Amino acid sequence: MTDLSSEDRKLVTLARATRARTGAAEGAAVRDDHGRTYAAATVDLPSLQVSALEVCVAMAVASGSRGLEAAVVLTADPGGLAGSAAVVDLGGPGVVLHIGDPTGRELRSGTAGEPPA
Repeated sequence: MTDLSSEDRKLVTLARATRARTGAAEGAAVRDDHGRTYAAATVDLPSLQVSALEVCVAMAVASGSRGLEAAVVLTADPGGLAGSAAVVDLGGPGVVLHIGDPTGRELRSGTAGEPPA
């Protein structure tokens, strides 16, 4: 795992556990500007498709968050950027964004405005 802060490692753990528990394509977690964390999995229903990261942002907004500090998405999709626009909408382009494989071991780090390559 990349050298992450303990708080960002917690996000990886939450995203990994959520993805494993649900068997979803993605797991994600975010930390808001008050230090609260939100974790979610991809929603893939016939009438509703939402990325795990978008669900996390929606949960944060619904809880009254006004910003984000960091986000993690674990996915088998090599691009892994679904939902990064929502992170920018709530937290701005400088929010720390970690994208990793489903296990959370191979992480790339950047910001929501300049996602990791």
